Amino acid sequence: MTLIKSISGIRGTIGGKVGDNLTPVDAVKFASAYGTWLKNTYGKDNKNLKVVVGRDARISGPMIHNLVVNTLIGLGIDVIDLGLSTTPTVEVAVPLESANGGIILTASHNPKQWNALKLLNDKGEFLNGVEGEKILQIAEAEAFDFSDVDSLGEIIENDAYMDIHIDEVLNLPLVDIEAVKAAKFKVVVDGVNSSGGVIIPKLLELMGVEVVKLYCEPNGHFPHNPEPLKEHLKDICELVVEEKAHLGIVVDPDVDRLAFISEDGEMFGEEYTLVAVADYVLSKTPGNTVSNMSSSRALRDVTNAHNGSYEASAVGEVNVVELMKKNNAIIGGEGNGGIIYPESHYGRDSLVGVALFLTHLANKNMSVSALRASYPEYYMSKNKIELTPQIDVDAILVAMTEKYKNEDITTIDGVKIDFAKEWVHLRKSNTEPIIRIYTEAPLQSQADALALRIIDEIKAIAGI
Repeated sequence: MTLIKSISGIRGTIGGKVGDNLTPVDAVKFASAYGTWLKNTYGKDNKNLKVVVGRDARISGPMIHNLVVNTLIGLGIDVIDLGLSTTPTVEVAVPLESANGGIILTASHNPKQWNALKLLNDKGEFLNGVEGEKILQIAEAEAFDFSDVDSLGEIIENDAYMDIHIDEVLNLPLVDIEAVKAAKFKVVVDGVNSSGGVIIPKLLELMGVEVVKLYCEPNGHFPHNPEPLKEHLKDICELVVEEKAHLGIVVDPDVDRLAFISEDGEMFGEEYTLVAVADYVLSKTPGNTVSNMSSSRALRDVTNAHNGSYEASAVGEVNVVELMKKNNAIIGGEGNGGIIYPESHYGRDSLVGVALFLTHLANKNMSVSALRASYPEYYMSKNKIELTPQIDVDAILVAMTEKYKNEDITTIDGVKIDFAKEWVHLRKSNTEPIIRIYTEAPLQSQADALALRIIDEIKAIAGI
């Protein structure tokens, strides 16, 4: 079954049977549920409901886009149609348009056969659990009431928002265009043949950067697995060295995850995207930071070095944002290369990350590899253990909590055990009898050894 319904939206593979995959019927059903929720929230008689819709460059994008837009019109909702766009661009557009919500059509880092409807509130932020649950209930009940012919919504096309988004980023006080221009950077960009291949080069060129484009045609034919991990990025790593570039920039199809390649063709490390950008922001504006519990401890170290306070949230962007607001964090995000900078907006944004990182690099006047070497060194190991359906996963997590009760334990999202120099985070899957095991330590061998030890302990508790 490849149709995944969650509080953050609906995601699935294109084609197949209704209810099993993301078919046209499912796209219409969930767009109807979202539109109905908006009408219930703002009043069924409200004639001025507006939703911003944008999509990445996936092959299925135009089809899903047309279905969603016309469904909203059928509910009497006006649509601000951005066409080809990015997740952070839609997030920026929602409040600027005084819209009631937004939908981004993207399956983020998933391969080309996937697509999804990501749902936003009137602030341009992802829905919370209560809101998402209401939409799932409306979809399940098919409690839709469409508008009569005189009350249909209308489409307002606006293809200017990628440029508006770029301008908004360049106008941020901590973005120093002149310093970046003076540095005369040469950068290779891998846009994975999606909208990042349009918007990132345009941003860089306005900052005076020489751009070498790799896979920047927004045709939806992803040339490699679109998740920006080392094993998928051989081409750009080689091209950075070949072009004698200062660095490489990689984004995922909807441009909310950001990874850098050092001048020597090595990965800067996705976990360290946020660490480096936070280091720069904290050096100019002292304050607090937040990342999720599965993100590197390096952010905590950098925050402490700037006399700030670091907090860890449950995994998930909506949880990071909630804790950032609560703790008045000036920067935060996720270790998967997601930068959330409230000075711009509360959403992961690769444009913000690129502009701040290049300013930082220009100010430091050092190579990317030297910058990376200046940060605390940590390595992660990511594993999972599959259990039989009969095994009580919650009981295992309780037993592990008891076993390590004298350590620093956090249980807001599974169980995280913080040791002096390393940590382990245990999370159960919501859909399978699986425990995910993330560890981090100063050496890769130590992270791997900790993971193996924890796996053995879980097996002993489970009797397997």
